[in-house]
Amino acid sequence: MKHQSKVTLFLPNLLILLTILLQSTIWIRAQEVEDESEFDYIKGSEKGPSHWGELKKEWATCKSGTMQSPIDLSSHRVRVVRKLGELKKYYKPQNATVRNRGHDIQLKWTEEAGSININGTEFFLQQCHWHSPSEHTINGRRYDLELHMVHESPNTNGKSKTAVVGLLYKIGRSDPVLNKLSKYIKTMVDEETEKSIGVFDPSEIKLGGKKYFRYMGSLTVPPCTEGVIWTINKKIRSVSRAQVRLLREAVHDHAERNARPIQSLNKRGIQLYAPKRKE
Repeated sequence: MKHQSKVTLFLPNLLILLTILLQSTIWIRAQEVEDESEFDYIKGSEKGPSHWGELKKEWATCKSGTMQSPIDLSSHRVRVVRKLGELKKYYKPQNATVRNRGHDIQLKWTEEAGSININGTEFFLQQCHWHSPSEHTINGRRYDLELHMVHESPNTNGKSKTAVVGLLYKIGRSDPVLNKLSKYIKTMVDEETEKSIGVFDPSEIKLGGKKYFRYMGSLTVPPCTEGVIWTINKKIRSVSRAQVRLLREAVHDHAERNARPIQSLNKRGIQLYAPKRKE
């Protein structure tokens, strides 16, 4: 009887462990590739954006996908949807690190740093990183910098969902967040290293105005996983030319840019949340 009890307890625990391992594997596959040596942004390169989908079988979506990002947010394609409501965010200060990933600079939180709520689902902030020039365009205009705040929902049915908040910047006054981080970034030029910066409050990244674009897309780096909920703030923020230059010079990908080309819309809808003006 004792032997049977041990077996009875062991089997469910084994099934739980296998389920967790399976979910973890699926979750990892959906994430951005960290090893920058596997792809690049150099024009004409065999590892450039036009070839990402051919480099690995698991990156095929980069070529065959129909909901790829980034896209052009053109006025004639946008539908105003007031019921979307203001973006609900609940961030909190936590320990963070700055990492040179070789193709970009990443700010990553080592503890749970809060979340955003989209359609009743909580998406927890993981990391943010910068692309220059911007990846998304508005009415064909490409801006000088784009920040991506990457969020993940808890695993459900073996999958986690991704939601990215994007902020666009044009040359002007320096950005306060990059002012704080620049001393760390300067110490890791051409070094793929990670440095602890202590507690950093995500709320310091000001989202700007209340208006935003919303559409379904993908990761903008391999494996180009689709099903990503994109929220692009309509307000254009400012960044200094020196800050943009530092972000590009710090990495060692030898590319002038780390922005993926615009992808086909393929009849996707683009929503715009614009609150009613007060009378």
